[in-house]
Amino acid sequence: MSLEIKIPAVGESITEVTLAQWLKQDGDYVEMDENIAELESDKATFELPAEKAGILKIIAQEGDTLEIGAVVCTIEDGDAPAEGTAKKEEAPAEKPTTTGPAKEETESSDSYAAGTASPAAAKILREKGIDPSTIKGTGKDGRITKEDAEKAQARPAAAKAENTPTTESTTSTPVALAGSRNERREKMTSLRRTIAKRLVTVKNETAMLTTFNEVNMQPIMDLRAKYKDAFKEKHGVGLGFMSFFTKAITMALKEWPAVNARIEENEIVYSDFADISIAVSAPKGLVVPVIRNAESMSLYQIEKEVINLATKARDNKLTIEEMTGGTFTITNGGVFGSMMSTPIINAPQSAILGMHNIVQRPVAENGQVVIRPMMYIALSYDHRTIDGRESVSFLVRVKQLLEDPARLLLEV
Repeated sequence: MSLEIKIPAVGESITEVTLAQWLKQDGDYVEMDENIAELESDKATFELPAEKAGILKIIAQEGDTLEIGAVVCTIEDGDAPAEGTAKKEEAPAEKPTTTGPAKEETESSDSYAAGTASPAAAKILREKGIDPSTIKGTGKDGRITKEDAEKAQARPAAAKAENTPTTESTTSTPVALAGSRNERREKMTSLRRTIAKRLVTVKNETAMLTTFNEVNMQPIMDLRAKYKDAFKEKHGVGLGFMSFFTKAITMALKEWPAVNARIEENEIVYSDFADISIAVSAPKGLVVPVIRNAESMSLYQIEKEVINLATKARDNKLTIEEMTGGTFTITNGGVFGSMMSTPIINAPQSAILGMHNIVQRPVAENGQVVIRPMMYIALSYDHRTIDGRESVSFLVRVKQLLEDPARLLLEV
């Protein structure tokens, strides 16, 4: 008896997912609750488990967009292969012995059937004439993914001039133009499509404006240099810039609550808590996991949560709940070298703070020109909710707290 495996409901607002990768091959024996595929929604990546033990029969292909409830595969009744079966099939005595081109063709066919490549990847490699055994896969357990196959290039064939007689009918190879002119098309992932749609919506439906300021980072850098070893020894995490910025923002939000608000139809909703979204660059796109109730956290608690969420983002382990419900967003383009930018609001929030790189610049202090590590900060905000006085005052307060970090501890 076969069992249909369908796309499960993964969230109230999610109606379709993309089949990102098969973790098992067609015809494989799978155990109950063993993960057989990776599914990608517009918000997160999650794994599809087998609902019974048996033989996997694949229906949907990698890259397919499937609605909730669609059948992706079936699991047929069947027993696990005996331990000695595989070895018996691989015994040299049972393999036909061939030489020359026929042998090469046989070995190539065997390697494609060996299972190191996903079905979609194997098809691409066959079309390119590439042996999967020469490709190092980046998928789970070294599995060759569709992306690996698309990037793979066939190795140049060995020269045969000495063994091939020259005749008048020999066709000369066209001279290749200098420089590559290859193009490739890749289907947009659900996550990338959603990001694109939301960014355009925000630009079209909000009265977005950006205000700038600069921060002298010397006081924070001096504080970190003095206490970083003791901080790490006591709390087990490093003392980074993100905790200082998060703490400063939560304090400023208490004073300027409109920056922490959002519009819902004809009402403005004010939050008396600060759920801070942290923009993180993940392998499949930009994600914004949320630090809940950041206003009640200490510096070391913020640092631990930032590390936890960033690690989950890199491993595609974030849940939908961990990426929804923020009230304010921080994005750090400085880690990529950005000097200044105008970040786009993370709807339905009303504001986002952009951090940038730290550059040694000459500044005036007490009538003297000195060199200081300076950072530009940018606040993009929705002018429908936040007035100019509130946005500028909020950013000035953040600057004041960062340039005198003792205020963060004393909350003054």
